[in-house]
Amino acid sequence: MPYSDAVSIIRKQIIRSSTSVASNYRAVCRARSEKEKFAKICIVVEEIDETQFWLEIIEDLEYLEDKKLLLLKSECEELVKVMTTYKHKLSQNL
Repeated sequence: MPYSDAVSIIRKQIIRSSTSVASNYRAVCRARSEKEKFAKICIVVEEIDETQFWLEIIEDLEYLEDKKLLLLKSECEELVKVMTTYKHKLSQNL
């Protein structure tokens, strides 16, 4: 697969997973019940994890300069920590 095709595919996957994080977090904020909120936060954590996966692929393939990638990975890791903590808190209220 040519380099430009691979980059395009990975770029699309990162856009899908990261925008899914945003839309599902919005759904968490609008949830009608604690169970619905928990279900949506589980999706948020899953999509953040997928985004991390694509960032790791980019790192392995050296598609982005280290400085930019480090910032993205750091932000993603922080989101994982915050959302996982929130997910755990919600699970205790069910």
